[in-house]
Parts: sequence; C-alpha cells; structure tokens
Amino acid sequence: MNTVLVHPFAGVLSAYGMGLADVRALRERTIEAPLTDALVPRLVRELDELAAISKAEVAGQGIAADRTETRRYVHLRYDGSDTALEVPYGAVDEMEAAYERAYRSRFGFLMPGKKVIAATLSVETIGLTFDVETAPHIAKTDAGGAQIMVDAYMGGQPVTAPVHYRDAIPAGGKVDGPALIIEATATTIVEPGWQAEMTEIGNLVLRRVVARPERVAIGTDCDPVMLEVFNNLFMSIAEQMGYTLQNTALSVNVKERLDFSCAIFDSTGSLIANAPHMPVHLGSMGESVRAVLRDNEGSIRPGDAYVLNNPYNGGTHLPDITIITPVFENDGILFFVACRGHHPDVGGKTPGSAPPDSAHIDEEGVLIDNFKLVDQGIYREAEMIEVLEGALYPARNVEQNIADLRAQLAANEKGVQELQKMVAQFGLDTVLAYMTHVQNNAEESVRRVIDVLRDGEFTYPMDNGQHVKVKISIDHENRAATVDFTGTSPQGANNFNAPAAVCRAAVLYVFRTLVDDDIPMNEGCLKPITIILPEDCMLQAQYPAAVIAGNVETSQIVTDTLYGALGVMAAAQGTMNNFIYGNNTYQYYETLCGGSGAGPDFDGCDAVHTHMTNSRLTDPEILEWRYPVLLESFEIRTGSGGAGRHRGGNGVRRRTRFLESMEAVILANHRIVPPYGMAGGDDGAVGRNWVERTDGSIEELTATDLRQMAPGDVFVIETPGGGGFGPAEE
Repeated sequence: MNTVLVHPFAGVLSAYGMGLADVRALRERTIEAPLTDALVPRLVRELDELAAISKAEVAGQGIAADRTETRRYVHLRYDGSDTALEVPYGAVDEMEAAYERAYRSRFGFLMPGKKVIAATLSVETIGLTFDVETAPHIAKTDAGGAQIMVDAYMGGQPVTAPVHYRDAIPAGGKVDGPALIIEATATTIVEPGWQAEMTEIGNLVLRRVVARPERVAIGTDCDPVMLEVFNNLFMSIAEQMGYTLQNTALSVNVKERLDFSCAIFDSTGSLIANAPHMPVHLGSMGESVRAVLRDNEGSIRPGDAYVLNNPYNGGTHLPDITIITPVFENDGILFFVACRGHHPDVGGKTPGSAPPDSAHIDEEGVLIDNFKLVDQGIYREAEMIEVLEGALYPARNVEQNIADLRAQLAANEKGVQELQKMVAQFGLDTVLAYMTHVQNNAEESVRRVIDVLRDGEFTYPMDNGQHVKVKISIDHENRAATVDFTGTSPQGANNFNAPAAVCRAAVLYVFRTLVDDDIPMNEGCLKPITIILPEDCMLQAQYPAAVIAGNVETSQIVTDTLYGALGVMAAAQGTMNNFIYGNNTYQYYETLCGGSGAGPDFDGCDAVHTHMTNSRLTDPEILEWRYPVLLESFEIRTGSGGAGRHRGGNGVRRRTRFLESMEAVILANHRIVPPYGMAGGDDGAVGRNWVERTDGSIEELTATDLRQMAPGDVFVIETPGGGGFGPAEE
C-alpha cells in the first residue's frame, strides 16, 4: 500500500500505484521545413502515419483502442539554431506562441523575423494495460488506537505525538498531526497541520488541513546560519548557470573542456559569488561589468544583454567572450549575472586566435567592446555576425561563435530566474542585506589570514627574459596588505602583456586560497588589499598591446610569484601549456596539466591543472571524433617533480598525431626557467616541446612556437613538474 501527499492548492504531489499501469510507444520523424500554413497538410499526414504505427505497436500488446491515448508534438527551432523545443501540435499560430514562450524561458530573448523550422515530429501512444486488483482494506481488530506517546520535533518545535499502527487504522479512519504511523517497513510522520486518512483500498492519503502560517521575514541582521545558507545559495545559482551553459553549448571548448566561468555581481559590479570555474576569469569579470555600467549609464533596460572581450576593459584575452545581463527589481538594477566562455576561434593570424608572435591586439582576432547583443528581449544576431566578420582578421567559424553566445545567454537567463526566485522567497531587503554580509564575511576571512602573514619579496624570471617582481607589506595594525609590483618588466613587444584585471584576478585567487573557510570568492576578499602597478608594466597592458599569452601564461607567473613572496608553497608547473591547432575548417584549443608545487605539510599532485586554469581535457573519444587527430599517448612524466621532504607533482607527456594538414601553436613557459623549489626543496623539471616528422626528423621547439603539421606528423609536449618543499631526507 502507498502514501499519497495532497495539498489543498496543488492537488496530488506524489502518488504511486493508483490502480493503472501503461505501455508507451514513441515514434519520431525528421522533417526540417519552415513552419507555415502550407506545411500543415504534410504535418497532418506524417503525424497520422506516426500515430498509426505507434497505435499498432500498443495494440500489439493486447491493449484495446478505448484504453489508449495518442499525443502529437512538433519540435521547433529558429532557422540557424541547433536547439529544437517540443510543443503540442495545434494551429500554426498556437505552436509559434508556445515555442516563443519556451524559447524565452530557456534563453531570455526572442528573434523576431527569424524563420521557425519544424525540425522533428513525434507521436506517443499510451496504453493502459490493466487495473491493479485491489481488496478492500480491513483493519486488524487487535491493535487498537494510539499505542504510546513519544516526544518528537515537528513543525520547528518539540511536540508529544501519538504512535499508531498503520494496519489498525480502519478504512475512512483519520489521524491528525502531530502523529507517527508505523508499519513493518516504514514510518509515516504526520506533521502539525496535516491529516492522514486511510482509503477503502488501503492507501494512506496525507492532506494539509491547516493553512500554512504566513512567512515571517528572517530579518536583515547577519545570522551565522543564514549567512551560510546565502553563501551556498549564491554559489549554487552560479553553478546552475554553468550547467546550463555546458548543456546548451556547441563547441568542444565550452561543452567538454569546461573553459568557462559564471558569476553573480551586485549593482555596482562587485563580485558576490561564483561557481568553482576558472579563477583567471572570475577575478577579472567585475571590471567588465563596471565597464558596461560606465559606458551605458542610465540606458540599461530589462531584457538587455551586453557582450565584450576587450582586455583593456576587464577582459582577459580575445577568445574569452563575456556576456553580462542585468537583473531588475522594482525598476532598478539589483544584480548582474555574467558568464565568460573561451571561444575556439575569434579570428587572428592563426586558427584558434593565439598567434605566438602577435605584437598588436588586431593580430589576435575580433575585439568586442560594449556591444548590445540583446535589446530589451530582442536578439541582435545579424549585427553580432557583422562584428565577428568585420575585423582585420575575422572569425573563422561564426556559426559556432553564435551557437556558444546563445548558450551563454541561456546561462545568464538561468541566473536571472534563480535570483528572482530568491528575492520572491526571502524578500528584497533580506537578499540585499545578505548580499553585503557575504562580502563582509569574505573580507573578515582574509583579514584573519593577513593577521598571520609576514612581509615578503620575490622576483620570478620567465623564459623570454621578462620577470615579475612583487613586494608584499603587511600592516598588522590595520589588518591590511599592500601588494606592490614595482620592478616588474615593462610592457613588451610580445604577447605576454597581461591586462590589469588578470593581475587583480591572480591576487584575489592567491589570498582566497589562503582562507580555510568555505566561502565564495568575492569582492570582499580584496577589500583589505591594495594593489600597486607601475604605469609602464607588463601587468597593466595598454592598447594596442598583444595579450594572448598574458592571460594564460603571465597570470600563472604572477600567482607563483605571490606564493614565493609569502613563502607558503613551492611553484607549480607555472604554465597552462596552451596547445592550439586548426585550419579554416577546424579550430581547437586545450591547456595541458602538469605538476603542482609542494608545501610544508603536503606533496604536490601529479597531472593536474593548477592555479589560474581549472579546465579539463577533452575525452580522447570526443577529441578524435570532432577533429582529424589521433591521441597516441597521454602519460605521467615520472620524476619530473622536484625532490624534497615533500615532493613536487609530476608533469605529463602527450603525443598528438595529425591526420590532416593544420597549423599548430604552443604557448607555454618554463622550458628554460624551472619551477622553483622552496625551503631547500629541488626545482621541478622544465617542459619540452618537439615535432616528429614522417621522414623521421625531429624539430625542437621553443616555449612559444608555431609549426605547419602535415598528415602523419606528431606534436609532443612534456609539461613541467612542480617544485619540492624542504630538503630531502638523507
């Protein structure tokens, strides 16, 4: 027998075994035709054919026609879109309206004037197989009513509750809560305000009989329990945005490698919370939100969304495209949601938009700054395509860019909806208060870390001769720190220049990792920290400086330089080992793992992405399915981690054979300068890159290099190990 929950406003919430079982037959057919009145005769004909097939299948199971139900659906999509949404078959205008409602709910915008395509037809026939035989419920006569009274906690308060045997409750019998109903395999709890009733066939039905009390606001004062609740609520919303982006994206870079980040910001552009995505994205997106605010002051409306990748306005490098969407409440901006995704190609001199020798930002692809992608709910696709195709070196796969941008909009729409639910549940004043509380809590957490830190200074050279220098000064009286990069190399003629937002992201990341509490990385972490950057500095790139490696490589150097100055751990591999290859048809980008640095009480990890990158590698099956390459081997590079009392992690060795002519680029570091050991620990091994040609020759490559790959050629990458910590034991 079963228990059914019933709410006076919602009907049956959960029911099992209600007397009927069924079989289902589902048939689909691809149609791919514009949805017009002229298409209706074909839709009717083909739906009838599918219905006849599915009905025959159900009839073949011995189900009579009067016990079947057939449902007809059309799966619609915008012309040029890959996402088809199911709507019930009906009049053309009704189907279009249903599709628009579903599309707006999923993506947050519409595309008026865009053809609607009937992509697929489906028919489902449901046959009711039999009635479950039921016997009338007869209560046992030897059990009696309530047996004992027990102390319990229900409805938020202690109560004394009677205990009933289920098989002693007669048909039609009712038990008011609070109460417990026990049987051999289960216990049913009837809370205050609910009532249990036994049906004629022995099902136990629970109904709410007392209206739920009006919700009382939790208040705006900072409560420790609710602070933890809101910490996790904000992070959960960002995570849900990420799942939506992953599920709706087209490119391998976003869908498989997870090279994206999602976050929530307050109305001023300060980071509130993020999902555990890419640190280099998360610490810099706030600058992009503030740039949108600054450039559109007073003109941002509900339903708007802005896109940019400008590295001088909070961007990282051009392939990282950010979409920013405001969240309105009572005609004012309450939040911003944003997501940043690495697009496989946005133009540039080489496929994948990562030329190793770029010296001007235009050589790296399409620069987008403050472009309104959605105007009050209307998607401006044609204008976006013009931007992607209008640069000196235009994007090579615009359809893929557009598909991923739609996925990013869908992710933002998910964030908007969930934030609106939060406000509806807790009230605007409470949400605003805890938006501040979570940042204040993060600030205090970092100040507690600063309390135990000491002054430090460190200079870390790079393979190309540039270096990063930092001096960290601790002001214990004010519980604050100054991070001064004076002495760092000036802006160079190469592409290792990092936007200031990237440097800021590295500082935010390092100090957040020193906090032992489980808090979201947010703007509060930086409030106790002052960052000083010289005017002419490779960490404050100015237009038109090239920046492609500044985001991926220099950010890693900054991170390890900070850890070196603080003396807390040895260097990680200190590079993302960016491997980019492609032609006019294919473009692919990946970062390769290596060894992490050891610390005073832990060994480094082997084969792991470290610090400013947090992406994964594409599964070999998907990589070889989507691109004309063969992954010959992928293995741990044993012995590459630095020795010490605690050993650094090992790097990896990866061999990729090309099956088609392509251009391949490596953007890396630590092929000359080893990752440092600390406190007497040994340095990690440097990395190495080379190409094995089909004629047997071997070409050694530098850390930043390019080669034309012919079919059969193999590109081999060995990534660095992490540094060891402490002298090795004798």
